[in-house]
Parts: sequence; C-alpha cells; structure tokens
Amino acid sequence: MDTINTLGRRKKAVARIYLKEGNGAILVNKRDFKEYFPLPTLQYIVQQPFELTENIGRFDVTVNLDGGGIKGQAEALRLAISRALLEVDPEYRPTLKAKGLLRRDPRMVERKKFGQKKARKKFQFSKR
Repeated sequence: MDTINTLGRRKKAVARIYLKEGNGAILVNKRDFKEYFPLPTLQYIVQQPFELTENIGRFDVTVNLDGGGIKGQAEALRLAISRALLEVDPEYRPTLKAKGLLRRDPRMVERKKFGQKKARKKFQFSKR
C-alpha cells in the first residue's frame, strides 16, 4: 500500500494527512497526538474513524495542521482520516456516513459589518 494523502477542513483549520500501514502512530506537527490534543474528548474525536472501522493500530498517520482552534483542528483531522480510510477500503463508507464523519461542516464565522460592534451586535442606540 502506498501513502494516501487527504485533506480535511473545519472553520479555519486545515489538516493535511499522510496515511500508511504501520503500528498506529499519529504524529501531529511532529508531536504525538496525545501531547498535541491533551483533552480526552479531542483524542476520542481524532480516533473515532479508526474505532468505527476497527482499524486501531493498523495505520500510521502524519499530520500537518494549520489554522483555527484546537477543536476545529481535531474535527478537521477526523474528516481527513475518514476520507483516507475510504480510499483504503470503500466498504467503510456506510459505517462512516451513518455517524456523519464524511460531511464537511460548512459553518464559518460570520464577518463583522461596518457600523456595528460585531457581526450582529450593534452599538448602543441613544434616542436623545
């Protein structure tokens, strides 16, 4: 099996991954993913595609993460891993699709408008 290269995005976070057969090491920006994502919930999000397809410990993943916050980065990585597993075996599609792991979350931060404090919040109105 060659190295599989996929991309995942969430908000401003971009995850570029390289998946190959190995012993289950996940390196995020040249650090172990448990060190990069210290919270157990974020570690679960990253490992979710492997758990659902019963592939824990089968693949090595090298990740370049850029932009966004830590939660957006974890979800971008989850999408990239899910897409890579589909290239390994297309039969994983129903399992991953049922849990919503193949859907790119389109929600982005709304831009700030001029004449306002934030995207929706206005300056205080004074009648007199």
